This record gives sequence, structure tokens and C-alpha cells, in this order.
Amino acid sequence: MNPTRTPVNLITGFLGTGKTSTILKLLEQKPVDEIWGVIVNEFGDIGIDGAVLGDRDGMDVREIAGGCLCCVTGPQLTTTVVRLIRERRPARLLIEASGLAHASNLVDDLRRAPLGDALDVQATLTLVDPRQFVVLNYRNHPIYGDQVACADVLVATKCDLADDGVMTRFRAQTADLFPPKTAVVQADHGAIDLSLLDLPARPAGRYRARRDTPDSGFVTSGVTWPADVVFDADRLCAVFDRITEQVPGLVRAKAVMNLGRDYAWFNWVEGVWGAQTVAWRRESRFELIAPQDAPDTLTDALAACIIAAA
Repeated sequence: MNPTRTPVNLITGFLGTGKTSTILKLLEQKPVDEIWGVIVNEFGDIGIDGAVLGDRDGMDVREIAGGCLCCVTGPQLTTTVVRLIRERRPARLLIEASGLAHASNLVDDLRRAPLGDALDVQATLTLVDPRQFVVLNYRNHPIYGDQVACADVLVATKCDLADDGVMTRFRAQTADLFPPKTAVVQADHGAIDLSLLDLPARPAGRYRARRDTPDSGFVTSGVTWPADVVFDADRLCAVFDRITEQVPGLVRAKAVMNLGRDYAWFNWVEGVWGAQTVAWRRESRFELIAPQDAPDTLTDALAACIIAAA
């Protein structure tokens, strides 16, 4: 590790693999006397993950929304990193990439000037759901395959949802990866050992073609409401229970909503959703990723959940 540069770790992984949850667990292990910076990139224009991470002692969260860092939002990364380092002098920087980002492009950008002059690139952590990893269609997807290939550390999440057969195939397939990974670990409900961040990044290959991010085939839809708008929790739960009836082909849905006494983070992926309280205390946000724009009926259903507004 170069003491004159800020250590940085890229946290990547396909949609819904639990990147934000893992970062939350890492932040719980942060030394109390250190300031860490977190940059959150989201595919859509409305940032949800940055709101979930919220304001915490000894950390600074910056959001870059509206596309992947490796393509349309790339120039914003340099500006955001430089400003964060100048203003806060963090002991470590974590970058949460969009689930649709080409990880190799991002690592290249972090290594080359001007960012490479200020950053010491440490291990890239790629989160994977073993149930997806063992499916050939996922492994052959150019974005998914790039994220796996770029990983120094492969982190298996949601292992409690995978049966023994899937986990056996996952271990066998990861053991055959080339080049081999520095580590392959399982996350316990998002928790991984902090020491993984200090593992070195593999040297850059002598040649790697820069990948152009193709049209993903997905669009994002989102809406925000002022902080004084309060939603009924039971009605919101009913919306998430039936959201696929409103949005065929839904890939991901996230929200952080004011429920009156608390704010809750709603997270839908692969037909399963959950909610938990968060410290966010500003506007409510909802966003989804799907093959087409969200219909007006869904917006109306969300509006019907409002129970109080100024």
C-alpha cells in the first residue's frame, strides 16, 4: 500500500447481489478514528443506495446517478474523487458500482492519471449470487462475465437461499477460474472480513480491450416525494407484493420511504422483497429497472399509499 495515496476498493456485482448491504457491514467494522469515503453509482437518475447508507460518523457518502461510471457518468468520477479527497482526506475510499457497470473499465480509470496519481487501487470485490453464477446464461453475459473476471475477491452472497447442489457446483466452478482469485469467500448476511479490503489488486494485464457498454435493454423509472409526505406501510407492502403485475419483466425495484416515525428501505429482486429501517430523513425515493417505463398505474398505486402531506 502506498502511504501517499488513498487506498480504494471497487465493490461490484450484478443487480441485486447485495452490494449496499455488504458496504453497510464493512462500515460497521471501520476503525472509529478513521474517515472513509463512499461513492455510490446507480444506473438510474434517482439514487436509493446513497440514501440507505446515510450520514454516519467518520464517513462521507457521495452519489453519482444517471448511468454507469464506465460510460456516460465517467467524467463525474474524477471530479467527485478529487473533491472528496481534497475536502475530507479519507483513510479509505469505497466505490459501489452500478450493477450494470463493466468493472474492468472502472479499474482502468482508477489506475490511470489523474486518478491513479491520487489512488492506490486495492482488491476489487465482486459479489455474486451462487444460484446465478452456476447458470451458463449469466456467466456468458458480457457485463456479468467482466465483473467476475475483474474480481480479486469473489464474494458469494445469499448462500442461505442456495441448496447444497448449487453450492457444490459453485465451489467447483470458482476453483477452475483463470486467473485464480486471491480469495473466494461467503458473506454471512452481507458480512465479510474487513481484512479483505487490504488484499492487493492483481497487476493489470499487458493487454485488455476496453469494453464499450452496449444498450443494456433496460430503462429506469423513478419518482421522489418531499420529506413531509408520509406513506402507509401496509399499503406499500401490498404494492411490492403485486409489483410484477404492474411491471412485467421487472429486474429491480428499490425505495426509501417516509413511514412517519421511521424511514424504510424496500428492496425487490428476483421476486423476493424485504424492508428494513434506515437513518435517512430526507425525501422519499422510488426507482425500478425494467424493459420498459413503469406504467402510470404503478405511480397511481404509490400515490394511493400517501396518508399525510403538507
